[in-house]
Order: sequence, then structure tokens, then C-alpha cells
Amino acid sequence: MCLRSSSYTSPKPCKHLADYKLRHAFNGYDSLQNCLKTTPIGRTRVDNHNTKIPRCNFCNGYQGRLYICLMCSSISCSTHILLHTQSKSGHDVAIDIERSELYCCLCCDQVYDPDFDKVVVSEQIKGSCPGRSNKRRRLDSGMELDLKKSKQLIAMRDGRAKSCYPLGLRGLNNLGNTCFMNSVLQALLHAPPLRNYFLSDHHNRDECKRRYGEKLCLLCEIGALVSAMFSGDRSPYSPAQFLYSWWQHSSNLASYEEQDAHEFFISVLDGIHEKESKVRNSSKDDGDCQCIAHRAFSGLLRSDVTCTICGFTSTTYDPCVDISLNLDTVNSSAAEKTGLSTLSGCLNLFTRAERLGSDSKLHCQNCQELRDTSKQLSISRLPLVLCLHIKRFEHSLIRKTSRKIDQYLQFPFALDMTPYLSSSIVRSRFGNRIFAFECENTDSSAEYEIFAVIAHSGMLESGHYVTYLHVNNQWYKCDDAWICEVDEGIVRASQCYMLFYVQKLLYYKANKDLSCNASVESR
Repeated sequence: MCLRSSSYTSPKPCKHLADYKLRHAFNGYDSLQNCLKTTPIGRTRVDNHNTKIPRCNFCNGYQGRLYICLMCSSISCSTHILLHTQSKSGHDVAIDIERSELYCCLCCDQVYDPDFDKVVVSEQIKGSCPGRSNKRRRLDSGMELDLKKSKQLIAMRDGRAKSCYPLGLRGLNNLGNTCFMNSVLQALLHAPPLRNYFLSDHHNRDECKRRYGEKLCLLCEIGALVSAMFSGDRSPYSPAQFLYSWWQHSSNLASYEEQDAHEFFISVLDGIHEKESKVRNSSKDDGDCQCIAHRAFSGLLRSDVTCTICGFTSTTYDPCVDISLNLDTVNSSAAEKTGLSTLSGCLNLFTRAERLGSDSKLHCQNCQELRDTSKQLSISRLPLVLCLHIKRFEHSLIRKTSRKIDQYLQFPFALDMTPYLSSSIVRSRFGNRIFAFECENTDSSAEYEIFAVIAHSGMLESGHYVTYLHVNNQWYKCDDAWICEVDEGIVRASQCYMLFYVQKLLYYKANKDLSCNASVESR
């Protein structure tokens, strides 16, 4: 990780890691460096020379997460790591063997330390540069493992054989429960309008004042991140400076705890909007904002509230940067029978007329009194980049419980949004009569192609985010620092949480531009 201006400071580590470094300095890191090995897929893991297959010293298990103590090199599984810490005073910090990430046993959480990060990154750089012949040599040395491990290594080598991935595909190191951030950043940085904006240097970091008030410039850090991702360097990148900048912007979310990917997405777009509005001295609302966040993601929703007595309709318009969809699990009999929902069913549910309850009566301008009403949403203007957020997390205020909905969602790679436009919805409501729509953007295409999927696996409290990117007709899985090719069946079977579509014409142009850049780079 390259050094930056001294005005940037690293976040304070957890108390236990700070105590460890105070007592032992870098002794544990130095001894660990001899045990770091880069696998054929570019992943850096801890290779304990005492055993070929690491096992937990308590239960002798070898599956799941395993951790090696920085003090005594004892190996424990996730179930017994706390027991090891409690039995030996001062043995508070360990390393995830498979991921080479620091883990505080008392905090029960990943922790980030820039000094440790430099050790791991330097090993990744050494391990990823030699070339294919060295990859084969490393693979052959691994053949001494058992048959199951050997087959896994062969599969890893085959998956990594095409080392020339498209420009922009680069892993992001997990800085301590930051998979939510990495997954969203991968999608955002591959959104053509946002990517082109920063690659074209429209926000010039040299000219921009890096601070306003006491906050770092979020746009400068995004620009630095885009430059790093599209530099051609394939070693995993640590977005630490971006994380610090985002923490300054969203201080209420500044912690090493797992955050919601959708909430982070909204927060980043708000940060871009806030910074560009100050630079432009703009007072326009989001609907007319010319910041890159709203130029790329902003659409317009139409809300029609109709009096059930006289039929008078009140229409309002609201800007949006994404559309949150309920899984059609209650109203869809097909979903109940098959255990799956469809994206078209979710969009139909979103644009379906809804009868408001008797406790939600509204004042009718025509009747001049409170009346029962119905409400119907539709899309008046589509964005260049369409973000669909699937509501997989339910929170009950009455029961004070939360749960994740594991319902499978069937979604298309090519999406036609015409049925959900205001023009289609209103004309259908009035028997397909012709209406003029002032807010409808006739120049905007309603045909979209998917380019990114953020999926969530696991439970509500202990889940993990990954991103699937569609680049040059190939799907890639971005799992923090590791990137590999996957079949489209893997993407379709994922528990999608956020879907990113881009207008079809822009999608094909973006892929063409990437292909040209890759050709220039290969020369």
C-alpha cells in the first residue's frame, strides 16, 4: 500500500491489538512472514510448517475457519479460539490461516493494522509476479498433499490460467468486516458513467482542496481508488484511505462492525452529492442535480393517490437513486409453491395499486374531506444505471425481531422496464388511452443489461457479501481480495441483494471501450 500525505492517519486499532504491539512490536509479524505463501489463485495464506493440513488443537477439526495464535502458533477453530485465549493470558491476537487477516479473539472480530497489511501485500506482490512457470512449480510442490487438496489446487490453477483478466478487475483487501464496502465498490467502480467520470479526471485530485472543514475529500479518494483499480496492477488493493474518508463523512457508521451494503451504497452517493454540491455551489434538489452520482443513478418516481369516492387523483414526483423491492412471498401463489420469486413479480408488486387503510385517510381536494384512497407507484424517468435493492432483511418493531429472507429470486440478465413506466401504468389504468407525460424522458432507453450483482450469504448477524461482475461476456466473482471466473449458473443461483443494470446502448459501448483499453495494455 503506497504511502500518502501525513494528514491521513490510520484508525486506532482495537485495545488488544494495541497492547500486543506495545509489548511485542513486530516480532510476530516478522516470524509470520516466513510462513506466508501465495496460492495459485493469488490468495495469501498462512502455511504452518508443522503440519500439512492444519487442525484445531482442541477438537482436531480441519474444516471451517482456522486461526493461528501470534504468540505461540497454536491453531484453533472458530469454536475454540476464545477458549485458547482464556486459557493463556496475553494470547489475544490470531491470524485467519486461509485469508491472512488479523483477528482479535476477545473482540471476536477482524481487525486492521497497516503494518500487518504491508507484510501480507509484499508477499502477494512477490507471489503474483513470477509468471506461469512459477505457478506450475508451486502447484507441483502442493501435490504432496492428500488427493482432495490436490484436486482443489488443480481447479485453482485452471481457474487462474487466464491471468490477463479485463482491465479494472482487482481484488480489495478486507480491512476488518469490510466485505460490505468491497462488494459495493466493485459494482460502483464498474458502473460506466461513474468509472468514465473519474478515469477522465473530471474531478482533478491535484486541483481539488483535499479538505473541507475537518472532512477528507471523498471524491479524491474515489478517484485514487479508480486509478488504482484500472492501473493494470493485479495484486489486491487496500482501500484504507477511502475507508477513513468515508468514516469522516458517515461518522455514525465508523466502526469495524459489519454494515449493510445498501446503506453503504446510499451513504457513498450522498457523500459524492454533498461534495460536488459544495464545489458547484449548487442549491438544486436531487431531481435536477448535475453531480455524477445523480447523473448516473438518479431516476424519478411518480406517485398517484386516487380518491376511491370521486376518482380525483393527486400526483407527486420524487427523485430516487435506487428502487427497493419486496420479495413477492405473500401475494404470489407461485412463489409459495416453487420457493422462488421473480424480478418481474417484484416489479409488478412495486407498481401495483395499493388500497390504503382506513387509518390512512387523506384529504381529497375535490371532495374537501378525508377519504379512503389508493396509491400507485410508477417510474416516470429511468436512470442511466438502474440499481434494484431486494429487501431480504425484515425488522419487526412489534415483535422486536429481525430475520433474513432466503427466498430465491429469479432475475433476467436483459431487462425491459417499459411495463413499469408511468406511461404504461397510467395508460393501462385508463384503457390504453393516449396521454401526454411532461416528466417522461422519451430519449431514455428502457432496455437494460446487467453488469453487477451483489449477493449476501449466511445469516443476518454473520453474513458475507460478494460481487459478481459481467465484463466482456464473462462473469467474475469478486470475494474481497480474490477474483475468479464463474459460470452464469453460479450468479443466477446466488442470493442477490442488489442488482445493477445499465442502459443497453451504454453497456455495449462500455464493453467496447474496455476491450480497446485491454488491447492497448497488452501491447
